[in-house]
Amino acid sequence: MLRIGEEEVKAVRRVVNSGMPFRYRGGSECARFEERYGKYLGVKHVVQTSSGTAALTAALMALEIGPGDEVLVPAHTFMASATCVLAVGAIPVIVDIDESIGIDPDAIDDAVGPRTRAVIPCHMWGLACDMRRIMRVARKRKVLVVEDACQAAGGGYEGKMLGTIGDVGAFSFNYYKNMTCGEGGAVVTNRKKLLRRLLCAIDGARFYWTGREKDFRGFLCNTSRPSEFEGAILNVQLTRLPALIRKMRRQKKRILKETAGVVRAAPVNSLDYECGQAVMFQFDTPKRAERFAEQIPATVLSKTGRHVYTEWDPILAHRGAHHPALNPYNLPQNKKCRRRYSRGMCKRSLDILNRTVSIGTSPDHKAKDTTALIRKIKRAAERL
Repeated sequence: MLRIGEEEVKAVRRVVNSGMPFRYRGGSECARFEERYGKYLGVKHVVQTSSGTAALTAALMALEIGPGDEVLVPAHTFMASATCVLAVGAIPVIVDIDESIGIDPDAIDDAVGPRTRAVIPCHMWGLACDMRRIMRVARKRKVLVVEDACQAAGGGYEGKMLGTIGDVGAFSFNYYKNMTCGEGGAVVTNRKKLLRRLLCAIDGARFYWTGREKDFRGFLCNTSRPSEFEGAILNVQLTRLPALIRKMRRQKKRILKETAGVVRAAPVNSLDYECGQAVMFQFDTPKRAERFAEQIPATVLSKTGRHVYTEWDPILAHRGAHHPALNPYNLPQNKKCRRRYSRGMCKRSLDILNRTVSIGTSPDHKAKDTTALIRKIKRAAERL
């Protein structure tokens, strides 16, 4: 969470006083956020959800991905990037990242098989994936792109906002994100023909309040619609977001500029596009990375637990559903899908993560805080 305060309290109070916390009976705060976020992103369609996981799952449902399909996911991302694939009955195939910390476009090209339907690049820690190359490979290999921007609200890439470049994009607004309502999310697309499927995937009972459509046959799904409370908070958060992103980018630029030539490590850098929420350095050995991180203190990316595929216990163990009959790994349609996982399968990714150190920025840091952090970085570098 970057910042939340009295303005959000006032927004929630207005919803309470209205007596209309249900999105189809209210003003609606949710509809207003969807419209505003669409304009901010420069995307035609935004549908708010209850979580980023729900947004990713809805994206796959809208694209009609299911049993018999494979979806490529990066070795470094939150587990939801893979569990959403299982949620629609398909099989996740885990592939390597590169030094950008995002999925490797060459690894995508190598991993595409006859059953590959889509790839989910994730903009981890607010850093932008190499979307130009990823989209080139995807179009060449005829696979769909579900852009996981759950950790990158406010970030951009070559003149476009993250989440708007692929066929569908997904965002998370939970506590740890740049923009938060505690838990929440959104799914976005420029493809009009996907909109009604997205709406249905998020709320299969929506027609009770909005009316039936004669030319659209809905399908069964779990409801993941948000309340007006979430919409109200997100409207305030969206107003805050651009200034917060600018502050973090300025901090990151200053840190990299003033430590250039001091830290003998390659910075992970996409400054003109990403969120600026972390400064990262890649060292030549894991030992040097650990020694550096201990002195800041900072985080070695391989130690972030849930963000590394080796910690995805249910997936590694093929526990893909609550009941064996519904487990995608047991479905006959998936017999020819690639289902073998091991903790050592993506050695290149593990090597990169073992050598990469992340140092967080904050919009609440003052100039003196950044100065103190730069001094720590320099001292740590000198002691290596």
